[in-house]
Amino acid sequence: MSRSRFLVLAVIPSLVAANPDWRDIRQGREIPTETYADQPYVVKTDDGAWLVCLTTGSGREGEPGQHVVTMRSRDQGRTWEKPVDVEPASGPEASYAVMLKTPSGRIYIFYNHNTDNVRQVLGDDPPYKDRIVRRVDSLGHFVFKYSDDHGRSWSPRRYEIPQRDFEIDERNVYQGKLKFFWNVGRPFTFRGVAYVPIHKVGGLGEGFFTSSEGALLRSENLLTEQDPEKIRWETLPEGKVGLRTPAGTGGPVAEEQSFSVLSDGSFFVVYRTIDGHPVYSYSRNQGRSWDPPQYMRYADGRLIKHPRAANFAWRCENGKYLYWFHNHGGRFIRDHPRRRTLAYEDRNPVWLAAGEEVDSPQGKVIRWSQPEIVLYDDDPVIRISYPDLIEDQGKYFLTETQKDVARVHEIDSQLIEGLFRQFENRELTTQGLLLALPVRGPMPKAAPLPALPLFVRRSTTRHDYGTEDLRSGVSIEVRLQLLRLDPGQILLDNRTPDGRGFVLQTAASAAVELQLHDGRTSARLLSDPGVLRVGTPHHVVAIVDGGPKVMSFVLDGKLQDGGEARQFGWQRFNPNLLSINGSPELRIGPGVRTVRIYGRALRTSEAIGNWRSGQ
Repeated sequence: MSRSRFLVLAVIPSLVAANPDWRDIRQGREIPTETYADQPYVVKTDDGAWLVCLTTGSGREGEPGQHVVTMRSRDQGRTWEKPVDVEPASGPEASYAVMLKTPSGRIYIFYNHNTDNVRQVLGDDPPYKDRIVRRVDSLGHFVFKYSDDHGRSWSPRRYEIPQRDFEIDERNVYQGKLKFFWNVGRPFTFRGVAYVPIHKVGGLGEGFFTSSEGALLRSENLLTEQDPEKIRWETLPEGKVGLRTPAGTGGPVAEEQSFSVLSDGSFFVVYRTIDGHPVYSYSRNQGRSWDPPQYMRYADGRLIKHPRAANFAWRCENGKYLYWFHNHGGRFIRDHPRRRTLAYEDRNPVWLAAGEEVDSPQGKVIRWSQPEIVLYDDDPVIRISYPDLIEDQGKYFLTETQKDVARVHEIDSQLIEGLFRQFENRELTTQGLLLALPVRGPMPKAAPLPALPLFVRRSTTRHDYGTEDLRSGVSIEVRLQLLRLDPGQILLDNRTPDGRGFVLQTAASAAVELQLHDGRTSARLLSDPGVLRVGTPHHVVAIVDGGPKVMSFVLDGKLQDGGEARQFGWQRFNPNLLSINGSPELRIGPGVRTVRIYGRALRTSEAIGNWRSGQ
């Protein structure tokens, strides 16, 4: 396979880091592709290799020449064997592949194929002039091939999977004779039956897909039948309506369904919308019907926020779950021209939550932890998506793509284990602790403050002595009980007369505010409104994370996410911020009961453990 881009990346001086951060996607192991790179999904073969499938091409997403390839790795993605074309670049568009390994070791690969070589279809005008749409990678036929040699080669013939028409098909511009669809969901099995997700599309227009819903293609004999022509398929759920958004409140987009099988045999699904929240549902009869879809929530009842982007849940080998999402409420707003496509944006950073099964009257359900940042790119506009999770030899790996480069990342086990233990964590962390007050007796009005870490500095190794990013962090923690609540009440303050340093203070609408300033660059973070109450004990952790350049609050054990007031609860800070060192004396306001300052960014799970340790 030709490669139009070599594996040489220009080094941007401002991004040179003295302390590489494993969460930075540029630290990952690149998976070779052509110019376009999408959906790097992995299965472990019976001969011990990783087999990845990708959609790639010499152009951009949706352009002619887009096709499906696979590659093998024997060293957890450090190196890859020569790519194998599942479909050639010279043929019709072949796209959006997923794989399933059977007990015999045979591997099936499922993908879109523009078999009829349709070159244009009808969409909406606007945005498509004269209704002509020339992107044709999400239509045609859903097909599969198979490999009996662990992905070294694929069957020369492809086989079509029949789809039963739903209302969304019958209402498209071709009345279902030509179907619009694609798939990003991982296939799965249960009790000897195979299931392959599919996302049906109603039309093309503003935002590309104007309506969508999810379905499952079920085969009761794929896992045992060797003759692919004898494999039988049915389309679920029963009836003519697939997995949609909540009735009466949701929009027309419900797509990229990700399925998991719970320990009691229930099916769980989560998927993206244009509503600012992901949707989930459970099936207690193996996909034949589903509970009414609902917006997804944390265990504490708060709505989870997520834009129009892939959000996947995986069941891990230990029976717990991991959930990939982006933790902000990006919406599709039809009456705001500049917001119509923003629902697709801000897929950076990536957040990871953990889930565990609990009992309900209907059966097992999943309760979800609060999230951690797991991956990011220094360029905030870069979009990171379409991941897969691989567990191998006790380690956790994530694949991802930003549509130009696909990578594999080994995930720090401490982050994963911290998420898994978050519901029970009562540990007070001391790693990186610089200051803890009071040492004994009552809280002083001021105390000496050790030097805080620099975020960036002048490099002594670069020839131009430019910026060196230290990717360091600071966490500021207080317990407090206020007797009054007015904006501007100082909690902690180390500012110099010219403003250098930081201040933690109250703000309008009963919020908490953190201000940072180095004399030339400043940053500001507000908590959600209404979080403080007079006479009520509160625990506040302000986290300044110099890896992704993100500030966040964990208040009373809850990561602030903006709620209904703001799209984002977390905020980015200027990558040129030098430090928040100000006065060597820390001034402490009335009502503050304890102070802890760390020379690193605490993880969400650690901040929650600190809060719970004092309950």
